Amino acid sequence: MDIAITGASGLIGTALAESLRVDGHRVVPVVRKAGIAGSVRWDPAAGTIDQAGLEGLDAVVHLAGEGIASGPWTAKHRERVLESRRQGTALMATTLAALDRPPATLVSGSAIGYYGDRGDEVLTEASDPGDDFLAEVCLAWEGATAAAVVAGIRVVHLRTGIVLDASGGALGKQLPIFKLGLGGKAGTGRQWMSWITLTDEVRAIRHAIETPALSGAVNATAPEPVTNAAFTRALGQALHRPTFLTIPRLVRHVPLGIGPLVDSLLFSSARVEPQALTATGFRFSHGELTEALGSVLSRS
Repeated sequence: MDIAITGASGLIGTALAESLRVDGHRVVPVVRKAGIAGSVRWDPAAGTIDQAGLEGLDAVVHLAGEGIASGPWTAKHRERVLESRRQGTALMATTLAALDRPPATLVSGSAIGYYGDRGDEVLTEASDPGDDFLAEVCLAWEGATAAAVVAGIRVVHLRTGIVLDASGGALGKQLPIFKLGLGGKAGTGRQWMSWITLTDEVRAIRHAIETPALSGAVNATAPEPVTNAAFTRALGQALHRPTFLTIPRLVRHVPLGIGPLVDSLLFSSARVEPQALTATGFRFSHGELTEALGSVLSRS
C-alpha cells in the first residue's frame, strides 16, 4: 500500500513509518520542509498543500499538531494547540475530498481527552464528550474531517490514550524522576489512566487502515486501565525504586498556565475501554500494565 503520514517525525509517526516500510509499504511523509525526497509538502497555517502528491494513495494517517504539553497553557499556546489541529485536519480533509483518486481511508488522530475528567465512569466510543479544554480541542479536531466523510472516505478518529515508550511521551519524561527514586502518585492516586504501548498504538493504526468495518471513533487504549496509584506502584517496581512521594494537587494554582496543564495531565481521570478495536478482532500485544512496562523498559 501507499500511505501518507503527517507528523511522521514524531514518536508515533516514526514508529508507524518504520513498521510499514519493514512490511514493504511505501510511506509518503507530509512535511513542511522542502527538498525531502518522496515527501508531500504542506503548510497548514498558510492553507497550502501539494495536492497532486496525494493522488492515488491507499490511505492517509494524520498525526500532526502542536504538542499539548510543549509549553504552559497560556492563551496563545491553547490557541496554537487548537488551531494546529483544526486547520491541519480541515486542510487535509478538504484536499482529499477534492482528489480525482482519493484514498479509501483517513485515520485522523484524536485523544481520550475527548471525554474530559470523568472519575470512575467507564467510557466507550459512545460516551458523550467532556467540557474542558482538551475535550474542546478533540471535538474540533474530529469535526474538521467533515469534508472527507461527505466525500465518502472512510474516516477513523483514533482516540489515543497515554502512549508508553521509554524514548518519549509521558513515560519518557517520567523515567528520569522515577529512576532517582523521586516518583510518586498524583494526589489521591484514584484517577484513572488509560494507556497503550507504542507497539500496540502502531498496530492499532494499521488495524484501522486494514479494517473496513471501522469508522468514526476508535479508542486506542489497552483493555485494562489503571489508577494513577497503581501505575505509580507498577513503574516503581519495574525500576526497583521507591514511590513514596505524593504530588499535591495545589500545583493547579501555579500561574502562567503551568497549573492548568499539570492539573489536566496528572489529575484528570478517564477510564476508557477499546470496544471498537476488540469488536473487530484486534488483539493487544500488551494488555496488562506490569507486562507492558517490562517489555517497554527491556527495549530501552
